[in-house]
Amino acid sequence: MTRTVLAAAVLVVVAVLGGCSGDPGPGTAVPPSANPFEALAGYADPDSGVAQAAARAEAAGHSRQARVLARLAAVPAGIWLTPEEYPPGEVGPHVASVTSAAAGSDRVPLFVVYGIPDRDCTGGFSAGGLTAADYGPWVDEIATAAAGAGRAVVVLEPDALAASLECRDRARRVRLVAGAVDSLRDAGVTTYVDGGHSDWISPTALANLMRDVGVGSVRGFATNVANYQSDDDERAYAARLSRLLGGAHYVIDSSRNGNGSTPVWCNPPGRALGTEPGYVDDGTGLDAFLWVKPPGESDGGCGGGRPAGELWPRRAMELAAASGW
Repeated sequence: MTRTVLAAAVLVVVAVLGGCSGDPGPGTAVPPSANPFEALAGYADPDSGVAQAAARAEAAGHSRQARVLARLAAVPAGIWLTPEEYPPGEVGPHVASVTSAAAGSDRVPLFVVYGIPDRDCTGGFSAGGLTAADYGPWVDEIATAAAGAGRAVVVLEPDALAASLECRDRARRVRLVAGAVDSLRDAGVTTYVDGGHSDWISPTALANLMRDVGVGSVRGFATNVANYQSDDDERAYAARLSRLLGGAHYVIDSSRNGNGSTPVWCNPPGRALGTEPGYVDDGTGLDAFLWVKPPGESDGGCGGGRPAGELWPRRAMELAAASGW
């Protein structure tokens, strides 16, 4: 396996496009049919929550915390788009701003679209989302803005399909996710539809849902988003799901799975950072390990955690310490 650690890599890559090789160059589109992480290093958002926390720690004189948080902030991670933080009319300009900044540094941004109606219907800590009528236009706004850069990547709706079997809204969710797949594909945005994880829904059940939303028309699927399953378990699960989908490509969220999982899914203690983000070239369908869920962001108000999605500096420091940072 060859992995390029995206956190600090200087991009030197061979991209086979029309028989030519070489760096695609700033502003050059990466075809959504190609592995985007082979051609481009990931983008670390300088305005992320952990970057802001590092600055606050530095200003307060907490030098060790500042160093650890700054190191964490330098690793590319998912930029989550929710309608609560980026409502219709605001999400497009935000995506355009991020993609422009990423293109200027010759990096690829990873967005996580997370606004499906009745979101987090199984866990409840991230409850919310848009109405069914508003969801499609919101995704269209994201797709249009992301298309302008020609090099954005989207992980689409964590848990939405897997949870639809428990929440009894399969038909509506399939319809909405399928519409989002169409919008992102037509805009040329490299898309991975969320595919649950190895300790949840069977690959067979997920494959049926994936086919229903048209995963075969985009790059593939993502697993282990915001979860803690080990690399080995996720690779085995994703390989099975890929075979059922005719060889679909996939990415694995390794942000917090360094010590594997426990029966607790929400802010389990004793976890560690996982494999750092990087391109994979091992002859399988795995495109990359990614940090889709920014490490140190809380899963919700459990185990002493902050509200879901908020940076929890104490947990960020614990993850780093468990990883030998």
